[in-house]
Amino acid sequence: MQPAATMLAVAVTSMMLAGIPTTRAQTFPAKPIRYIIPFAPGGGQDLVGRALAPRLAEGFGQQVFIDNRPGGGTILGAELAARSLPDGYTIFMGSNTSMSINPNLHAKLPYEPLRDFAPITRIAIAANMLVVHPSMPVRTVKEFAALAKAHPGQLNYGSSGTGTPAHLAGVMFNEAAGVALVHVPYKGSSPALTAVLSGETQLMFGTLTSSLQFVRSKRLRALAVSSAKRTPAAPDLPTVAESGYPGFEAITWYGAFAPAGTPPAVLNRLHSEFNKVLSNAEFKTWLLAQGAETAPSTPEELAALVKRELVLYAPIIKKSGMKAD
Repeated sequence: MQPAATMLAVAVTSMMLAGIPTTRAQTFPAKPIRYIIPFAPGGGQDLVGRALAPRLAEGFGQQVFIDNRPGGGTILGAELAARSLPDGYTIFMGSNTSMSINPNLHAKLPYEPLRDFAPITRIAIAANMLVVHPSMPVRTVKEFAALAKAHPGQLNYGSSGTGTPAHLAGVMFNEAAGVALVHVPYKGSSPALTAVLSGETQLMFGTLTSSLQFVRSKRLRALAVSSAKRTPAAPDLPTVAESGYPGFEAITWYGAFAPAGTPPAVLNRLHSEFNKVLSNAEFKTWLLAQGAETAPSTPEELAALVKRELVLYAPIIKKSGMKAD
């Protein structure tokens, strides 16, 4: 009878000769994982990513470190992620900005969402909140619209970058309310919120995850949320739709992606660990308190969402005449 060690060596050799990867899936991850977030620290996407990272690290047994790469309305971070080695050690925090809006907004992109990325799972959905500086003499959406009509082109709204849901929400509100808000893009929701807090800009459609804390401390005034339904995080706050603009909806979703070509076994492990965190009751409760909801999906469902929104945003952006700044 052959020794056990010899039998194991023969088996491994046979698998290698057959072309079966024996180590990549079994040992992944063998080193820290980089989590690229295409916004500056402090924004809603960054807060979610930083809450996910240590929980993912527990499951992987390896550090998951955040790499903030703001700029270009998520383009810089997305390009970096798309060009990274497809080995599972780079994850990208994608959203409708990078995956669905930018392809309709820019004539040329250094990446193609469906070609250059492998979907892992949708992470969460978050409503946007229409917030204004407390000095503004408005407390409802109708009052705000009346003020904007009385001062066309004089009210500035900040966003986390050109082509982000915050930008698109302003474009949609201009059309719905017949006003002319002026867009001012920043490199992330944190600097955009800082601008509203300081009075540099008058308003913003910020995610609840980044704006709610300032509303609670009364440093900002919230007028409405942009989701189709009221959010459990701020149940007394009306929607823009019920404030006189039926059908208005502008939300943000976050998703996890890897570079295209990442081995299926590695993608399966990434999907498994993400969904363990997203199904954790404590994490779900924390996220809900921040104004977002966990929304895990299969890779196929996330790919279908991107395809659907690529078609959805095309006529909206074309009709508005919105162009990359």
